[in-house]
Amino acid sequence: MSKQIGLLRVAVTVAAAAAFIVSWSSGFIIPAFATVDVSPLTLLVWRFVPLAALLVAVTLVSGAVRGVTAHELRVQAAIGVFAQFGYCVAVYGAVAAGIATGTVALIDAVQPLVVAVLVGPILGLRVRGAQWAGLGVGAVGVLLVVRSQFGSSDAPVQAYALPVIAMACLILGTFVQRRSPVKTGVLVTLTIHVTVTAVLLLAMAAATGTLVPPASGSFWLAVTLTAVFPTVIAYGLYWWLLRRVGITALQALLFLMAPATSLAGALLLGEPMTAVTVAGFVLCGIGVGLVLAGEPRGSVRAAQSTG
Repeated sequence: MSKQIGLLRVAVTVAAAAAFIVSWSSGFIIPAFATVDVSPLTLLVWRFVPLAALLVAVTLVSGAVRGVTAHELRVQAAIGVFAQFGYCVAVYGAVAAGIATGTVALIDAVQPLVVAVLVGPILGLRVRGAQWAGLGVGAVGVLLVVRSQFGSSDAPVQAYALPVIAMACLILGTFVQRRSPVKTGVLVTLTIHVTVTAVLLLAMAAATGTLVPPASGSFWLAVTLTAVFPTVIAYGLYWWLLRRVGITALQALLFLMAPATSLAGALLLGEPMTAVTVAGFVLCGIGVGLVLAGEPRGSVRAAQSTG
């Protein structure tokens, strides 16, 4: 019976990881379509404001916010400023500037290597030799996947700082979340992050004259898709997986964002797809497998116990 329960837990985790990869990758692809004729700020503000109102209502009605202290609200608000507001604004800015989606995902995928270097001094965790090897193999795979995309856009050089900023924001928010004793539920966490982001975006859009949305149906379709997939599903699963499998395993999954995004970019945007790209996919998969296989069972149980 315990073996069946264990297999079910693994199946649930694998399904959640797959859904996380697909939904997070959509956050690179949808803006490439939706920000052609619309400011990225306009899309972002209407992605977050209605969703914030909905999540606040659901959280209040469900009673999920009961018992949450002012300190917990402040900590989660600070995390949301970096992990959602800073990350999304930088990614949308990079895509709108013309940087290929796979290139944005590549720079974003460097995050696991940075995290692997920092988990020791910041969180007191040890990254095993096999995991370092997996991270290295995955990094090579990511480079292969998007190599052909470098130089394929007219984006100014300074625009390439935006995906780096996005990566730094998500890393900072993730480490604050892991170091903090605050462990609010996923619904409350997501509601706070989305609400803080919505407020900041409203102020930015109003100040820059980009608040008024277009009347086109395609815009509102993009708003709906970005609210559901890269926001509710992807961010919800990010925090859920962080607690379930641990920070190293979760960061390894981010290696798969570049292959997934490049594949979607090839199918939907006509971005390059070659034999080298496929080889990169394989290396990314091997790298993720090595990192996950090297994750100690005890650390996974500890991560689960904090959720």
